[in-house]
Amino acid sequence: MQELLKRYFGYDEFRPLQEEIIGSVLQKRDTLVIMPTGGGKSLCYQLPALKFDGITLVVSPLIALMKDQVDALKANGIAAEFINSTLTFAEIRRVQEQAHSGNLKILYMAPERLALSDFQAFLSGLNVNLVAVDEAHCISEWGHDFRPDYRMLGDFRRAMSDVPFIALTATATERVRRDIVSQLGLREHLEYIASFDRPNLRYYVRPKR
Repeated sequence: MQELLKRYFGYDEFRPLQEEIIGSVLQKRDTLVIMPTGGGKSLCYQLPALKFDGITLVVSPLIALMKDQVDALKANGIAAEFINSTLTFAEIRRVQEQAHSGNLKILYMAPERLALSDFQAFLSGLNVNLVAVDEAHCISEWGHDFRPDYRMLGDFRRAMSDVPFIALTATATERVRRDIVSQLGLREHLEYIASFDRPNLRYYVRPKR
């Protein structure tokens, strides 16, 4: 992983917690990550995606962020695309064909796509090895940015019960964390939580039964 980190992202070493989280993902453990903005959450699923044989799906409600991340991944030589409302029908078909042919490693998608039956059929035909749920607090009614579209992730998880999920957010109370775990059906997961109260962050890992 250190070699992949250097080759694709140009870093010589991991930030705090990244290596542990990536290890959990590579073991195909469900994982919950609470890490402040700028802490390097995205790398925790982008790097494992390079190691897995199939495709990694990333659910994100932020259209502008999707484009920024995909552009950065492509610049680093990583096959990535996104599907959201900014694309034309023809552009979506092109991305779907790339995914079906095995030419994509990471596919970002907006949560509202999960309500479309044809999109569900498209996903069912992919070799999915990992699902990352960004801004995971949006699935909780107790979260500050609750998004009804995120509720469909529960059904999505049940349809992909053998695929590990990693849920990531910059902030979540204990109540929101419990709700994320419940709504996504995370099983025997690990939680990686960064403390926000000091300049030198403190970390702990809590295994769940």
